Amino acid sequence: MGVRLWTGVVAGLVMVSAAGPVWAQASGQIRSVVVQGTQRIEVDSVRSYMTLTEGDPFDPERIDRSLKALYDTGLFADVTIRQDGDTLVVRVVENPIINRIAFEGNRKLKQDQLLSEVQLKPRTVYTRTKVQADVKRILDLYRRNGRFAATVEPKIIQLEQNRVDLVYEISEGQPTYVRRIAFVGNRRYAEDNLREVLQTKEERWYRFLSSDDTYDPDRVTYDRELLRRFYLKRGYADFRVASAIAELTPDREGFFITYTLDEGERYKFGKSTITSSLRDLKVEDLQPLVVSQEGDWYNADQVEDIVQKLTDAIGTKGYAFVDVRPQVNRNRDTKIIDVTYDIQEGPRVFVERIDINGNVRTLDKVIRREFRLVEGDAFNTAKLRRSRERLKDLNFFEKAEVTNVPSDTAPDRTVIKVDVQEKSTGELSFGVGWSSQIGPLLEASIRERNLLGRGQDVTLSGTLAASRSQLNFSFTEPYFLDHDIAAGFDLFAVVRENETSSSYNSRTIGGDTRMAYAINDHLRQDWKYTLKQDKVTNVDSTSPYILEQLGSRVTSSVSTGLTYDQRDSRIDPGEGYFLRSSAEFAGLGGDARYVRGMLSGGQYFTLADKVVLALTTTNGYIAGLGQKVRITDRFFVGGDSLRGFATGGVGPRDKNTGDALGGVWMATGSAQVRFPLGLPEEFGVTGEAFTDVGTVGPTDVNDSSGVEQSSAMRMSIGVGVGWKSPMGPLTLDFGIPLMKENYDKKELIKFNFGTKF
Repeated sequence: MGVRLWTGVVAGLVMVSAAGPVWAQASGQIRSVVVQGTQRIEVDSVRSYMTLTEGDPFDPERIDRSLKALYDTGLFADVTIRQDGDTLVVRVVENPIINRIAFEGNRKLKQDQLLSEVQLKPRTVYTRTKVQADVKRILDLYRRNGRFAATVEPKIIQLEQNRVDLVYEISEGQPTYVRRIAFVGNRRYAEDNLREVLQTKEERWYRFLSSDDTYDPDRVTYDRELLRRFYLKRGYADFRVASAIAELTPDREGFFITYTLDEGERYKFGKSTITSSLRDLKVEDLQPLVVSQEGDWYNADQVEDIVQKLTDAIGTKGYAFVDVRPQVNRNRDTKIIDVTYDIQEGPRVFVERIDINGNVRTLDKVIRREFRLVEGDAFNTAKLRRSRERLKDLNFFEKAEVTNVPSDTAPDRTVIKVDVQEKSTGELSFGVGWSSQIGPLLEASIRERNLLGRGQDVTLSGTLAASRSQLNFSFTEPYFLDHDIAAGFDLFAVVRENETSSSYNSRTIGGDTRMAYAINDHLRQDWKYTLKQDKVTNVDSTSPYILEQLGSRVTSSVSTGLTYDQRDSRIDPGEGYFLRSSAEFAGLGGDARYVRGMLSGGQYFTLADKVVLALTTTNGYIAGLGQKVRITDRFFVGGDSLRGFATGGVGPRDKNTGDALGGVWMATGSAQVRFPLGLPEEFGVTGEAFTDVGTVGPTDVNDSSGVEQSSAMRMSIGVGVGWKSPMGPLTLDFGIPLMKENYDKKELIKFNFGTKF
């Protein structure tokens, strides 16, 4: 078809060129224009693309332009124009229509990924140029996935009515791995340290679950930025990546990547000041937000954080249009950087509209409600950045890009563009494992985090273990009645076999309704009403304190809690702190009457790169209202809450049977340092050293003469290791009690392992 097309072009041009002198000498006019060869395209449409019509002279220049215009439409594979007396004859061969697009040989990339990449679609016009452009797009997609040996061959299957099936025959080839990453010019940091900074990794056998060791030019570009951030965070303000060269090995199966670095000198912070041209803005009120200290190593990330905090603080004072620009004054002789945060009035720009693309299942309102900006608001980069973070935190999308572009309608308007790529939000998992606390376990759950595209979360899960089995169903509506209030309910049934620690079994069945809302970005309040039945059964003890717990009891309670969270990450914090307090009242019907209070908190410090100190504490108190507190409501300490001691191993016990009875108050604390073990980061192995302390108050019984109890503080020290293995998280802790009572139960080794597949 390609030969025929070019033959037609050449023939047409030769015909025009050859006929030109004749037409130039002729004085006749075109009496009629005859179009031949059309099948789908209207004759009048063909004539509309031409630059001449009936009554025009036979002008060779206009005929040449008409020929080119017809080819430029992309509708025709062949076009010829000739003169037949006073008639202009135009003969066309239409390009076929694509009936179907298929891919063969693709195993690593799914059909949907390839279809989204190509521009040609079914029921569009086939052109060779567009096919070649799509071949290049497919090859680029494979190269981004580390397969530079991939080849793509387009094939045409002719059908009736000038239709074709377009088939891309793909040979994916072997992955092109990164054989080696080298650095030139690095004097301050070793190559091993710099390789840890990069997302691209060297080929290793244990990276079979990752694609980071395949070559991707876009990833290399991102790695350049990671290197820049790494050095700027550590004071190297003059740092630059001079070059990043990727060389393909002679066998075309691997790459050598070499980064040439210019580290420059290391700088310290000098004076940090604030200037402002805004009327009535007191810069001294903003000065506490500038947390950088004179003499500290310069940190570009800290400067960016200060800009963000200043922008937010100024916005809360009613200044909608602000522009905070850090002016860096670098003294190369003294290696000091003075920073001036210059606050100016920003351009008066308003949000015209928010365009959302790419969401097939997720409703628009689910995305819009995460935005801190709406149509008509004054545009604010800080709010836009916060909106982008909230959108990503939904975890509904593989990609969530939020940008703004100038409006076409007015210079003081901007359009926010949101491009998302959805990912699967359904989870079906089965699990096996073992825990020091509950023994061997089987686990199964089904969850949908974006039910019907509405952002609702529904979960059904069950666990079957040696000493605890449970079944849970929960539903959460994150924006109840279209307000920023998370509401939901839970149904649960739990069976506990406490024969080892307290010689009884218990069963709990019930449910709760709950709601939570944010008071501000860091403070959140929650409420919950719980109705449950607890039943103590299978008492295998002569202890009167256990025997008196036999029977069932209904609890109807309401609780509320406040959480203030300033951590940089809720999952893996490295800096910041949190505080949480809660109160529960039981007595709104039912059999139980008590009040319970809990207070917990934690502070996190990054001592060095990837070395984090965590200080945490949990405290609780429960008091019966006109009745004794039952054993199922008391506090037990040990296991995860106090390593080195068995679960429920600390606290009051029956002198004769040794059964744990629990106490009416408890206090625990922990100081733990988490650190790398020198293994590659993708191994997911970290070490820890800890000191745990804790105690439990007296039990709540009528006669405590037969009870061993002491509120003396217990203490343990130990080390541990954690591994985010491909088969699930694994933790191993070795704890040694240093302060204990004679009746406490020890557990030197605590091991937990679980997997989901």
